[in-house]
Order: sequence, then structure tokens, then C-alpha cells
Amino acid sequence: MAPTVWYHVKSLDDARRFYRDTLDFEETAVDFQERWSHLRRGAMEIGLAEGDPRDDGVVAHIDVDDLKAEADRLREVGVEVGVVVEIPQGVMRLLDVYDPDGNRIQLAQEL
Repeated sequence: MAPTVWYHVKSLDDARRFYRDTLDFEETAVDFQERWSHLRRGAMEIGLAEGDPRDDGVVAHIDVDDLKAEADRLREVGVEVGVVVEIPQGVMRLLDVYDPDGNRIQLAQEL
């Protein structure tokens, strides 16, 4: 199955490390010669391709069990994290997180 979202990154090695070690993605495939990687966390599959990062509006959406705890953990390790937003009537919490190349990832917790 092809990744749902593709991000271009300056350094494939740095991006792979960030997504695996910081955001807890599992790498499912990598091609060091062609400079791409496929990763998965839950139902979200992303692809990383080495190249010039671009803002083409794609956003990976990742479900988490405790958004506030995840936000605190990411801040502690120096990740650029937005503000936790709670949708009225206590339906969902959302949080934007940015990888080192400025790609946006949205974490979500259903309440």
C-alpha cells in the first residue's frame, strides 16, 4: 500500500530519525539509493523523499490516546509544537506538530 502523505525533506537520514525516534513511527521500507522511506504509525502511512521541502498543503493525521501528555513529551525533547485546541462540546483535541523541515503533522485525540 502506498503512503497516504508524502513529505520532502532536506536530509532523509535526519527525517527518518525524527519520525522513528521522536514521533514513534515504524519504518516499513527504505531505499538509500533513491533516497526515500515509508513509515507507519497506527493507520497513518507517510513517505519521506529527499529533496527541497515544499508547502503543498498535505498533513499527516495521527490519532493518540493522550494529546496533552504527547504535547508535553514532544516539547520536552525540543519539538516545535502548536497549541492544543479542543473542539467545542468535548468531541476532539487537536495539535499541530512540525518536523525539522517545517512539514505539518496533526495529532488528534477523540474525547
